[in-house]
Amino acid sequence: MFRDKKLVAMCTSRVFDSQIHQLVQNLNEKLTENNAMLHVFALNSDVYWEEDSISAEAAVFELLPYNKLDAILIMDEAIKSRTISTKIIERAKANNVPVVVVDGKYEGVPCINFDYEKGFELIARHMFEEHHIKKPIMMAGIPGNPFSETRERIFQKLCEEFGIPFDESMISYGMFWAQPCIKAMQQVMDSGREFDSVICANDIMAINVCDFLSKYGIKVPEDVLVSGFDGIEETYFTSPLISTASCETALLADECVEKVLKILDGKEVEDTYILPKLTPNESCGCPSCMKDSKVILSMFNNNFYRHQDDYRALYNVASDMHISQSNQEMIRKLNHYQMQNLLCIVSKECFEYHTNYFLKEKNPDWIRDLLLIYDSENPAQEGEETMFRLFPDQCGNRLYEISNAGYPLIYNALDYMNKPLGFIIYHFKDYSITDYSRIAGITNAVSLGIGGYINNANQRALLARMDEMYKRDALTGLYNRVAFQHVFRELRFNKANRGKEITVIMSDLDGLKYINDHFGHADGDNAISSVAKALKSACPENAVCARFGGDEVFAVIIGKCDSKEIVEGIDRALEEYNRNSGLTYFVTTSSGCYTTVLDDGFDILKALKIADGEMYKVKTAKKQRLN
Repeated sequence: MFRDKKLVAMCTSRVFDSQIHQLVQNLNEKLTENNAMLHVFALNSDVYWEEDSISAEAAVFELLPYNKLDAILIMDEAIKSRTISTKIIERAKANNVPVVVVDGKYEGVPCINFDYEKGFELIARHMFEEHHIKKPIMMAGIPGNPFSETRERIFQKLCEEFGIPFDESMISYGMFWAQPCIKAMQQVMDSGREFDSVICANDIMAINVCDFLSKYGIKVPEDVLVSGFDGIEETYFTSPLISTASCETALLADECVEKVLKILDGKEVEDTYILPKLTPNESCGCPSCMKDSKVILSMFNNNFYRHQDDYRALYNVASDMHISQSNQEMIRKLNHYQMQNLLCIVSKECFEYHTNYFLKEKNPDWIRDLLLIYDSENPAQEGEETMFRLFPDQCGNRLYEISNAGYPLIYNALDYMNKPLGFIIYHFKDYSITDYSRIAGITNAVSLGIGGYINNANQRALLARMDEMYKRDALTGLYNRVAFQHVFRELRFNKANRGKEITVIMSDLDGLKYINDHFGHADGDNAISSVAKALKSACPENAVCARFGGDEVFAVIIGKCDSKEIVEGIDRALEEYNRNSGLTYFVTTSSGCYTTVLDDGFDILKALKIADGEMYKVKTAKKQRLN
């Protein structure tokens, strides 16, 4: 439950696909009627069963709030990764969350599937029975693939049923894809085999077979009949239109809604098989069967034309984010007309520039420290110190508010260099396919903008650390002489410092030779470092402290200060050190001071020499007292 409403998660990809979009709308409308909410966790591209190298985009599924969910709907064929689906199912079981899988088969989980075997037989039988083909060949998929093998067996069975002698040479392998299919057809042509029909294991190969034959002057369907299978949208853009058996996601919609509502009512659900829809068309010689022309035009425009101007605007947003000089500046770049109806959430680790986020091993708990950096309806104001809010605990009211508007939330993962950065949550105020189709572009632009900014920030932090390393004396951590000259030059020519008092304090370790000779040079170095720390701690924050060389360190202070109190502070710090060090010798120092005015006649080397002289007076007096 999410507050007073039941919560259903849908795991899928490509919500801008017209079929997935329609399923989201149908499911959400029914859930809203039944006091429930839909949150959609989506990839923008298919994983294509590449189980060994799953994209960081899949991190969106790590955001599933199992402790609040009442049901999960997994679109297995849309995601195309058994690894991802299995992980979601395992976590759901551990949290007692019911799961329904669509277009997949998993043990112990109710599944909704097309009956692909019967569906393929529908279109293949249509070719044999209605068009009386006599010399068929088959364009199969991948050798050994279970889907392809099943369709090969059906083809062989139908050949035998209709009295056509079958042999293995009647089957070619187009690998379910364009170029392998064209290569296989070329081999058929080169073999001299006669054929009157090509039965293809999917629509992609059917489209390419038609295109291949036309280049040889072979007309479809006048000379050769062609059929496909699965009913992809591309079949409505071809000439001729492809005969197929449609496995459109829309055919699953009613069954998905029914099963989810049963689960929310506490009822048991079982596996369901849905028969694909036979769609004879021009490529087999049947009359033209076209989708509504407005639907086709909408799909075509969406895929090819609609957002050309948006792409440039999003590119500019990403570029501006990339070159930002601070977290706040980068986040303010998101306040753009393209970034509407969304929340942007980023891992806190991204902004820890002491280590390179993209080179670190992924922290398994990274999702626990997410920061809400941008809310399009409540953007941070210019000059606001911080725009970070913890997600989701402190944003529960906001999430409930946008969920309660009656439309589904769409979750996308942000990733860069195949490393997850965080998430975007879209909350549109209608079901416009235009909005859904912009999701991938926006998510990609924000990913590039944040990822590029983090890379630049890491480089700036690294350069700053390197700069500090070269400016600092390795033993004491104080400025070395070269760095001091650079820093002091900036202070000297700052007009705000003109006419102010300037004090130089020189401090020299007592008895360094004695320590080195009797206790070793490591102890001598430790004594020098202790004096440097004492100097730094006793001086005000604006002091510039440096190592002069050997066992001498000094500080330059612009503005009024009590040099006597500073020297006493150095001595007190060393007294404290000696009490706690456990050493058999004391670390002490002699200090000299010189105060004057910072004007055109000021000479830092002369001032250091005077302070050094004062320091030697103190050191000489100490020696005389000891003698």
